[in-house]
This record gives sequence, C-alpha cells and structure tokens, in this order.
Amino acid sequence: MRRTFDDARRWARLGTELLLEAAAGLDDDGFAAPSALPGWSRAHVAAHVAANAEALSNLVHWAATGEPTPMYASPEERAAGIERGRALPAAELTAWLRGSVDALETGMAALGEEQWRAQVVTAQGRTVPATEVPWLRSREVCVHAVDLANGVSFADLPADFLTALCDDVVAKRAAAPGPAVTLRAPAAGAAWDLPGDGEAVLVTGELHDIAAYLTGRDAGPLTADGTPAPTLGAWL
Repeated sequence: MRRTFDDARRWARLGTELLLEAAAGLDDDGFAAPSALPGWSRAHVAAHVAANAEALSNLVHWAATGEPTPMYASPEERAAGIERGRALPAAELTAWLRGSVDALETGMAALGEEQWRAQVVTAQGRTVPATEVPWLRSREVCVHAVDLANGVSFADLPADFLTALCDDVVAKRAAAPGPAVTLRAPAAGAAWDLPGDGEAVLVTGELHDIAAYLTGRDAGPLTADGTPAPTLGAWL
C-alpha cells in the first residue's frame, strides 16, 4: 500500500495514545519490570521514546528554520540519554514522556506546507523531506507501545499501519543479507517476498503476527511444513 502523510499523522496520534495508556499508572517497580525487548526494562523503552520525540523535534526545528539540527549529537549521546532517563523516578519519567510528546506535536502543527517539504537528515543518515517525520514517529510509538508489555499487542494496531510497517521493514531487510522468505497474510489480502539466501520459505499467518515477526518481536508463525520461521537479523 502507499502510505500518505495524513495516514502517518493519524497513526502517530493513535500510537501515542496507546503508548501513554500503557505507561499510565506505572510506578517505579512497574517501570523497572522487563519490557518485551531483551535487556531493556519498561523504563528503557519509555526513555527511548521520549528521547526520540526530542530528536524528531530537532528535525522539525530544522524544517522550520533551515538551521541544520541533527537528531542526536552522536550515538554515544543517544545511548547516554536513554540511560539517564531510565534511572528517573516514575513520575519524572512519565512527565518527560508526556512533555516530549506535546512539544513534538506542537512543533509539527506549526509547520507550513513549504516547511514540510524541507530536507532533513535522519539518524541513519538518510536525507528525506520533513513529511517523513510523522511516519518515523508512528513506527516508534506504535511498536514501542507493544514493547512496554503492558496490555498493547500488535493485534491492537490498525491493519493499514501494519501493512505499511511490513512494506517498510521488507524494503529495509531486502538490502541486507538474510534468509529468503515468502510472507502471506491471506485474511488481509497481503503478501511480501523477502529476498535472501537459499530457496524461499513460505510463512503464513495473521497480519499482526507477520508484523511482529518482521520487526523481530516474535518468533513468527510456523512455515508451511510446520517448522519455525527462519530467524531474522536486526530490523533497525
């Protein structure tokens, strides 16, 4: 499917609502509990998403002013920010999460049509128009709402977002070595071919299961012969 700017804005708002609902009411012990990401607590996830909002606000500032403002000063600074954030008391971490969300939304709402077309550079070094910012944010909030492991699953995310997410992940994975996989979600009328080494393995399942598998959040549905789906490398 072809995602639109309006789609991405809608998904970002919905994902933000799900994320904030999942984080609401977590105390220090709740944030210290494991997330769905190996080695990360819920506090790590919340801090990462808050820092991402601030980083994307830098791109919004770049688009608004023309002043080059990188998302992060360096990978080390990015990691250090998450470590500082995850050590915050629950109330402060929640306030940072909400405040960063509000600041990003305010900044995006103030951009004019020409500013949205301004070129900015992502943390991965890609030069893109600022209109990509809502899509980058929608991926973060939707997927990490699930990663908080507090009541949100891929099945709670809209089918059109999941389809766009799978499109995006397959395009990125196609550029890296890995197993060849044919993915089918018959109920959603969706299919993808992941190029790679060897003969393609057929993996069929629900759309949300395919999305979880492609993003490395789940081992995935079984292959056609009942064996586990091939293990995929890192997504981002």
